Amino acid sequence: MDKTFAPIRGDAPPSGETGTLYPSYQEFLEFQHLYSSAVREIQTRLAVLSEEFSVRYAHNPIHHVESRLKSDRSITEKLHRKGLPISMDAARENINDIAGIRVVCCYIDDVYRVEEMLLRQSDMELVKRQDYIAQPNYNGYRSLHLDLRVPIYLSDRRVSVLVEVQIRTVAMDFWASLEHDIRYKKDRSKLPAGLNEEMLSCGDEIAAIDRKMQAMYRKIQGID
Repeated sequence: MDKTFAPIRGDAPPSGETGTLYPSYQEFLEFQHLYSSAVREIQTRLAVLSEEFSVRYAHNPIHHVESRLKSDRSITEKLHRKGLPISMDAARENINDIAGIRVVCCYIDDVYRVEEMLLRQSDMELVKRQDYIAQPNYNGYRSLHLDLRVPIYLSDRRVSVLVEVQIRTVAMDFWASLEHDIRYKKDRSKLPAGLNEEMLSCGDEIAAIDRKMQAMYRKIQGID
């Protein structure tokens, strides 16, 4: 469930099978530009909110922000798995996580506060919402996923670009990062029996600590 987030890649010409995604190098550049612009747009909005909280309030709900663009190979492989043609149109219409933002918060309440602030922005369109905090995934994964369309203003037109926004706490991010490293960075044939049960147990324990830390913060703030 968790996806590896890496810095936005610089431009590079398509090669091999991934080159079939792009009819021309110019279209490759334009495709990359649109999605990287969408990531920067949401990053900027989050930065404005974060700075506002730093100036006006004692607590900033945004701990840090990460971003990534899905690699051409990953896009191609996902289209293959879905049985779709290898094309830019198929990718745009059927893959929601070409561009991704991860917002890491201190407390569970902060996750929903960031969601509320983003959805309050009138030019943001919510396409899909998946709350893996209220309903964790089978392996213990927890996070709030929002698929948002963000407007990008080009020189001659406005384009709406889809970005997947993951919002989670530091504790959730800790679990997800290590789960990904254990499950996907190793030879799967060597994974021990009962791993899913252990992962689920660890996820539940970390979630319990997450709730305790939030309760302590609320108590200190006189919220409860």
